[in-house]
Amino acid sequence: MNRALPAVLLRVPTHEDAVAWHRIFDDPDVMEFHGGASAELSVYEELTARQRRHDAERGFCLWSMLDESGRVIGFTGAQPWERDWGPTGEIEIGWRLAREHWGKGYVTAAALQTLQRVREAGLKGVVAMVDARNSRSIAVAQRLGMRLGETLTTPASRREAHCYRLDL
Repeated sequence: MNRALPAVLLRVPTHEDAVAWHRIFDDPDVMEFHGGASAELSVYEELTARQRRHDAERGFCLWSMLDESGRVIGFTGAQPWERDWGPTGEIEIGWRLAREHWGKGYVTAAALQTLQRVREAGLKGVVAMVDARNSRSIAVAQRLGMRLGETLTTPASRREAHCYRLDL
């Protein structure tokens, strides 16, 4: 399938983007592999503030993803994996997209931009942690050229997770 990818813009999330992320992620389909439900607005306010700091300090973050009309449709980007299990201390790329935009190539387009930006920031490799049942995210990781590194069991949910790796 060689279709053209859609135009997508990535920007450092604004304080207002916390409201958009909260609304977009208030969908059980979107959150199926992320705890099942959207967090409180305050969680997204803290998350967007942390991403602004990451961008200022590291040159990358989880960016707000905007469609051709300039509307926030999700996020993609990179941040340190700070949990005490899995690829601790490594940089993880990730994405989350509003349900109505699935299957249109937005995540792949945005993730390719993410890889370019983290290369420019000097990273030599990234990981992507993906729930083993999340076939859509696995397909994105594979389209990016990532390869399965490890299979882990998540401590809280006891679910199988895949750690995909890519040398940059």
